[in-house]
Amino acid sequence: MEVTILLRLLAAHLLGDFLLQPNSWVTSKENKKAKSVSLYLHVLVITALTYLLLWDWSRWYIPLMIGLTHLLIDIWKCYQKNTLAYFLADQAAHLAVIGVTWQVFYGHVDFTGSFNSNHFWLLLIGYYVVIWPLGIGIGKATEKWQKEAQMNAAGLAQAGIWIGRCERVLVLTFIITGQYTALGFLMAAKSILRFTDKDEMTQKKTEYVLVGTLMSFASAAIVGVIIAACLKW
Repeated sequence: MEVTILLRLLAAHLLGDFLLQPNSWVTSKENKKAKSVSLYLHVLVITALTYLLLWDWSRWYIPLMIGLTHLLIDIWKCYQKNTLAYFLADQAAHLAVIGVTWQVFYGHVDFTGSFNSNHFWLLLIGYYVVIWPLGIGIGKATEKWQKEAQMNAAGLAQAGIWIGRCERVLVLTFIITGQYTALGFLMAAKSILRFTDKDEMTQKKTEYVLVGTLMSFASAAIVGVIIAACLKW
């Protein structure tokens, strides 16, 4: 029952903040900031949805609290740059309010158990390693070839870094969950995409991409095997 209530609160937020918020309201908030009527209409929708989906009429103060905090967070967001970082911070703040509210009034969950769990720390360390340290190591290992292949001459800024991070996260996830078939499809798909590029790639660029891809996959796979083995202890 308690988890169902948390899901209802999350559903109200997701529906109100995305599906039921027209682009015209978003534009109005960006232009008029706290003076925008759309801002308050949006908060009203969030509050009403929370009240309806919560389905606990006696606790009217919960939707009111979520609505007021949503208003404060959105006002802060209106005065920030329209970037991914601020978007993620905005959503994280909303979700944190929902999580804390649920925990205080319904949850009663002991989160200290997770911090004392070996599995939690193994997974946290595993994903951290494949996202950051491995990326830095691969970048250092292929630096001389990157310059030789002139990979910085074209392409999106830092696109390769993010592609590498995403593929290593997927590799680690597939290995931990035992989805080795999906792992094979991932590697095959990336190879096909690389070699069916409309622009002709030089031999040096092709070899650089292959080396980087294989190093990325191999290193993430090794971490995945180690983490998977440790999780069985």
